[in-house]
Amino acid sequence: MLSVKDINVYYGAIHALKGVSFEIKGGEIVTLIGANGAGKSTILKTISGLLKPKSGTIEFAGQPIHGKVAQEIVKRGMSHCPEGRRVFANMSVEENLELGAFLRNDKKGIAEDLESVYVRFPRLRERSKQMAGTLSGGEQQMLAMGRALMARPKLLLLDEPSMGLAPLLVREIFNIVQEINKSGTTVLLVEQNANMALSIAHRAYVIETGKIVLAGAAQELASSDEIKKAYLGG
Repeated sequence: MLSVKDINVYYGAIHALKGVSFEIKGGEIVTLIGANGAGKSTILKTISGLLKPKSGTIEFAGQPIHGKVAQEIVKRGMSHCPEGRRVFANMSVEENLELGAFLRNDKKGIAEDLESVYVRFPRLRERSKQMAGTLSGGEQQMLAMGRALMARPKLLLLDEPSMGLAPLLVREIFNIVQEINKSGTTVLLVEQNANMALSIAHRAYVIETGKIVLAGAAQELASSDEIKKAYLGG
């Protein structure tokens, strides 16, 4: 579904991503784990068109997307749920969700997907007319995920969904990620909570200072002494 080959990304003179290559197959949850500043979010921004790679290629569903603008990539079936939620604080929950479907023109399908989001996130239905900026952190995360799902993505990019949430909410969010995947959406998950990420992912890549240094089945990496020491507190 997604093939990233030898991408190099710079922030000015800073070489942020150094020859990064990986792939995702349809139906998988793939996680990128690594320390803060390793380049995980930069990878997602580059895939979704918010950053342009200096070199390398990115293919989605067999078609090149490197160099494409973000809205074109969304049209092709990819949604990016960004770090920090980034909800529109002065708009209602429902208006935020409707913006997720901004590039669609199938009113019936949009209404069906809105109902589907409300079924998956009942608290959003309860707060549908409430301003998004007044929601709790967990509710805002649910809203950001729901908004991304309103584009009806084939591939969902999730950036740090557990950030700043209480442990019980973290488990709830990760359960929802698994449900989204089981319903047919492929997921690329960036997460500092390596324990949780590896517990739900099929495969994982480990990023250090802009390079992928390890890759494999999530369960295998979770049992690796090297990973335990570096990321799992073992």
